[in-house]
Amino acid sequence: MSTAQARDGAAVELSGLRVAFGKTQVVDGVDLKVERGQALALIGESGSGKSVTLRSILRLFPAGRSRIEGKILAAGKDVLALDTKALSHFRGGDVSMIFQEPLLAFDPVYSVGRQITESIQRHEKISSKDVRARALALFERVRIPSPERRLDNYPHEMSGGMRQRAMIALALACRPQVLLADEPTTALDATVQIQVLLLLRELQRDLGLSIVIVTHDLGAAVEVADRIAVMYAGKIVEVGTAKEIVRDPHHPYTIGLLRSRAEGAMDKGSRLQTIPGSPPDLANRPPGCPFAPRCFLAEDRCRKEMPPEVELSPGHRAACWFTDEASSAYRAGPQPVAVEMA
Repeated sequence: MSTAQARDGAAVELSGLRVAFGKTQVVDGVDLKVERGQALALIGESGSGKSVTLRSILRLFPAGRSRIEGKILAAGKDVLALDTKALSHFRGGDVSMIFQEPLLAFDPVYSVGRQITESIQRHEKISSKDVRARALALFERVRIPSPERRLDNYPHEMSGGMRQRAMIALALACRPQVLLADEPTTALDATVQIQVLLLLRELQRDLGLSIVIVTHDLGAAVEVADRIAVMYAGKIVEVGTAKEIVRDPHHPYTIGLLRSRAEGAMDKGSRLQTIPGSPPDLANRPPGCPFAPRCFLAEDRCRKEMPPEVELSPGHRAACWFTDEASSAYRAGPQPVAVEMA
């Protein structure tokens, strides 16, 4: 076990993470911790910095066109201190990723099985016979039908759900400690989405994986995650357990996301609630709280000063001047989210 893991048990720890492309600050001071065996979901609108945060853990952005600052610890490694060789082993070996669109992530000119076996042989010394047997076992583990035949399929010969399962198998090929998932159910129909989410939860439990999943879908986040971090304009505005975020939100943006869902106790035929306005232009950030122009509680102070994080309970915190007022407004209003909580 590494020193970092022995010290605090964290599988992933981000401290003051900032990511910029040119002069545009896309991720601005993110602090997050994912314990070993825990699943964390990052939710928020498009452009909030979720996928950039996730990909920063693997340093997937070209160094010449991006700038990463802060601290990234993952699987006991100081990611920003890794040299090229160590980073190559770290990717896939210690931390692996499920990409959003497997049809684009897989190489179209090689069979899926070959891509999985090459990944294993890249990290381990293993015979061709044994590596194929391991790839077959992975296909069986993620419940791909007729796994032996499917190993020789090319990506375009598989359905969307089957490709996503194959992508999960590829991500697990080298037995990583941490699994990153970037919108893993976006292109799938509702039935297959549920199957993939349940599979991820099962794998996390059985293999002791730590998972960080990016999603727009609050229902998906609750299904998979132990904790949820709400992201807006490159900042974490609220983080807590799935139950705390759904049942006791304290940030107006979290409340807006909850109330914009169609499910729940709203009257049939009533107008769906939405968050007014649009996310800010990150190249021209407004002063103060970035959500202030869209917030139902905003006052002059919000438009001038960035609110500090408030510790609401152990592990549950929100960055807002009016956390109590936001919570009271949520409890007093309609409760449109009906989610089964363990």
